[in-house]
Amino acid sequence: MKIASVIVDVPTMQTDRAFDYSIPHAWQGKILPGMRVIVPFGPRKVQGFVIGIKDKSEAKKLKDLVRPMDLTPVLNEDLLTMADWLTKQTLCFKISALQVMLPAAMKAKYEKKIILNPVKRDFLDEEAASLFINKDEVSWKDAEEAGLLPLLQKEIKSGNLDVFYSVKSKGRKKTVQKFYPAVQREKMKEEIDALPANAEKQKAVLRYFISLNSNEGITTKEAADSAGASLAVLKSLADKGLLIKKQEEIYRNPFSHKTFQKTSPLPLTEEQEGAIAPILEAIEQKKHETFLLYGVTGSGKTEVYLQSIQQVYEQGKEAIVLVPEISLTPQMVNRFKGRFGNDVAVLHSGLSAGEKYDEWRKIQRKEVKVVVGARSAIFAPFENLGIIIIDEEHEASYKQEENPRYHARDVAIYRAKQYHCPVILGSATPSMETFARAQKGVYKQLTLSKRMNAGELPSVSIVDMREELRSGNRSMFSEELFEKLQDRLHKGEQTVLFLNRRGHSSFIMCRDCGYVAQCPQCDISLTYHRFSNSMKCHYCGYETGVPETCPECDSEHIRYFGTGTQKVEEELAKLLPEARVIRMDVDTTSRKGSHERLLDSFGEGQADILLGTQMIAKGLDFPNITLVGVLSADTMLHLPDFRSAEKTFQLLTQVSGRAGRHELPGEVVIQTYTPEHYSIELAGSQDYDAFYHKEMIMRKMGSYPPFYYLSLITISHEDLLKVVGAAEKITKFLQSRLSPQSIVLGPAASPIPRINNRYRYQCLIKYKREPELPSILKTVLEHSQQQKASEGLTISIDVNPYMMM
Repeated sequence: MKIASVIVDVPTMQTDRAFDYSIPHAWQGKILPGMRVIVPFGPRKVQGFVIGIKDKSEAKKLKDLVRPMDLTPVLNEDLLTMADWLTKQTLCFKISALQVMLPAAMKAKYEKKIILNPVKRDFLDEEAASLFINKDEVSWKDAEEAGLLPLLQKEIKSGNLDVFYSVKSKGRKKTVQKFYPAVQREKMKEEIDALPANAEKQKAVLRYFISLNSNEGITTKEAADSAGASLAVLKSLADKGLLIKKQEEIYRNPFSHKTFQKTSPLPLTEEQEGAIAPILEAIEQKKHETFLLYGVTGSGKTEVYLQSIQQVYEQGKEAIVLVPEISLTPQMVNRFKGRFGNDVAVLHSGLSAGEKYDEWRKIQRKEVKVVVGARSAIFAPFENLGIIIIDEEHEASYKQEENPRYHARDVAIYRAKQYHCPVILGSATPSMETFARAQKGVYKQLTLSKRMNAGELPSVSIVDMREELRSGNRSMFSEELFEKLQDRLHKGEQTVLFLNRRGHSSFIMCRDCGYVAQCPQCDISLTYHRFSNSMKCHYCGYETGVPETCPECDSEHIRYFGTGTQKVEEELAKLLPEARVIRMDVDTTSRKGSHERLLDSFGEGQADILLGTQMIAKGLDFPNITLVGVLSADTMLHLPDFRSAEKTFQLLTQVSGRAGRHELPGEVVIQTYTPEHYSIELAGSQDYDAFYHKEMIMRKMGSYPPFYYLSLITISHEDLLKVVGAAEKITKFLQSRLSPQSIVLGPAASPIPRINNRYRYQCLIKYKREPELPSILKTVLEHSQQQKASEGLTISIDVNPYMMM
């Protein structure tokens, strides 16, 4: 008798282990590790993942598993091993690690039903019995809507009714009805003559089948197009035994409306040749190495990716390419589909759950060799990986913010080690951690310092908005930007206007001298709280009132800041009524396909100005863009985040890279109230190396990554005193267990101190080497789980956090 070890879909500390179930005789030999199964767990039936098969169990009495949900394993051995690693790395439940590897359509849906024991029908209360007229079961939802739940719960207690949980998988296959010839051509010809004269449509269908060279099936649509026949005609031919009807599975194709132009490899520049050589060598020698492909915007990184994949592809191996969600533009898809055709699967949030499920199944069935996708594509179920590429590796969207809190870069490097294959991290502005590792020789650095067309990088002009105000210009556009906008309209060239709005916490600033209110104990700006009209530091808890006049220059023009894209669009309409504007932000791109539509119409020249937020900063490549305007370079600079200077520099460099990528030269105008800040100055000259050295000094002074690792513990509860008490206990416990070299900061109120009426406190650990830290943090979690049961306290731990909020 075989036994299955199953991780059940109940995410709690007590159930975070494998449970044994005996495999019924009918399923012996058919249940394999990596399959999803339905198992009884307490009073209900839940989904679980089989992680192993064995011959004997410690447990005395075993329940039988109910049935498998899959015919073949959905997780291969490599992914099952990775789930163990992920659980340890991110301190999550094993079930969360397994779930994150599957597309959303495969997460189980549970349906609750109330079932009547037929023998007990006469014992039921009259009102309850009215629900069960002519039936033995009622859905929980129907009972709830009828307002009879309390009554039914009484009946359940007395044993007259039972509750039953059924598991439904959301992953539906899409099928189409097809008709195939059931007889030979000769027989069909005879039948045409035998059919009555008025059966013209039936004859037309049979003639169409005779004209086909093979025994292919046709859909009802094809029958209608080619023979003008309806479904009824096909059915009557099937009834006569001339055709056979079959349901066939088809893939939902998100790109059915597009044809992709086949492209061939481009000749490489000398720099590209130099960069690709070590990558090809690593592929050839099947050795794991992590490369940092550090190339200015427009230097042809994508071509290096494509030709590296070509090499892997020719060896019959597979490739994963990760791109940030916002730069998963149709342009990126076109490049990969153009080169590798139908061997590419695409996974990103713009697809429906069904489309994602189909793309995932193509990978699982080995029908594709290349996956292009956002963060979760790193779990593509390949079994013969040859290369993993992460484009724009510095992007924060590669870090998942809920459990399991993994970073795709770490998963990629772990996975590539298992397959002895290279990882390429590509960026014009690598994250500090990655660049520091390349400098130390942990990663191998490959540099592309020139643009593909040997074109100049765009000229950048930094405009001090304080001066504009002094000269009486109260508009959102500086004189210089406005003149350049008019000039582009006149020449028929295109402009991109970028509004830096991410993390829009308002900060207090003087419009005359540029003074920003800072915390005296942390080198970070204070956040303005409108509700209490105060300013707070989200790192150490310092709080103060809002000044009436600027402490630096006594000006009365001190106020909080904030502008939205709609406001900019209105102002453009007033100042340049003849300009055609396309606005791209969360509101205009929420509908499926709208992102692509807006970009296509801009590419076709149907607008003069593209106005947008983060989503237009990356990956756009249009020949006619000659001007980029950044309306608010400072928004991110004053956020309570040690990475704010880095993020600002990266973003400004990326946006600037959208201009002058082809024949026409480009110009960039950056509007700012702090032109003297090094991240803005150096983004103007696109000097990453100088920025790196300057920022590293700041990081060393503040004991931040890459000099230290971080772990962030967030504690929340509805009662403020309980949160503070628990946070202090945890901090003391950590201080007693960690080495003196580690720094424990806190506890302090979280930057967003209350969410959903729960107070939040946090504690930050900075450390260099703490081999015991994972087990110490696990102890904290286990203890909190017991408290949660009794007191409702929740604790979350983020190892190497990206969001400090």
